[in-house]
Amino acid sequence: MVRSARELFEEAMRLDPEERATLMRLLIDTLDAESEEGSEDAWRTEVERRVAELDAGAVEPIPWEELRARLYQR
Repeated sequence: MVRSARELFEEAMRLDPEERATLMRLLIDTLDAESEEGSEDAWRTEVERRVAELDAGAVEPIPWEELRARLYQR
């Protein structure tokens, strides 16, 4: 039988604070893992797109020092 989130919450509230913190971290870690599943593929696609733009001459790279100076001017 599956318990509701409310039932689990009420049971978790009976844990001592250290155990609740551990449970919280474990639950958050599962959310982070789920959200990262497609991110590696998405980043690979983005990097490939940017490299293709550079190779085609569609964009011109700027040195980090110049970018940093522009950011600090804002």
